[in-house]
Amino acid sequence: MLRIHGRATSSNVQAVMWLVGELGLPNERLDVGGAFGGNQTAEFLAMNPMGRVPVIEDEDVTLFESQAILRYLAARHGSEVLWPSDPVVRAPVDQWMEWAKVNLYPSLTYKVFWQLVRTSAAERDHDLLAEGAAELDQLMTIADAQIARHGWLAGAEMTLADIAFGTHLFRYFTVPFDRADLPALRAYYDRLCARPAYAEHAMVSFEALRVPGA
Repeated sequence: MLRIHGRATSSNVQAVMWLVGELGLPNERLDVGGAFGGNQTAEFLAMNPMGRVPVIEDEDVTLFESQAILRYLAARHGSEVLWPSDPVVRAPVDQWMEWAKVNLYPSLTYKVFWQLVRTSAAERDHDLLAEGAAELDQLMTIADAQIARHGWLAGAEMTLADIAFGTHLFRYFTVPFDRADLPALRAYYDRLCARPAYAEHAMVSFEALRVPGA
């Protein structure tokens, strides 16, 4: 059985679990990292020397880094739609996966989410928060236009690009900051919320992560 090491409140774990849910894979998820600890043990570091989650064990494969895990699971257990075997068809999926990880993730996670949830109001860096919000306006406008043209982030069907990107939308739409009015993005998020695997694994309360005074 597929084993996933990582706490449910980790956005990187959420992406993996959402895909596992979409694929219907029997699995066991273990609470590791954050308040649960366990990610600095010798056993865990043998699987991931970085000491971070998620890590998966799948028969003869042990793997860390969420984007690599998504590609592996979709290739081994998935379909041509999520992760096409044709490199020409797959290239835009890969492109938008990396776009989400390299651009969206740090702006949302470190500049907005961490300031509003993981930092007390007294210690909040308002310049960093404003910078992150401005970056998100630009990034989400790009995503909105792409979705309006194609229906999904990388094309006409849901792919791994949507998992890499869409996992973050629950936090984007629920943390309290001013967001641009982007109708295609909002409709896209509503479609994601209607997917059972997304609702279960991506729409996870982050209240356990909130620091006092945030």
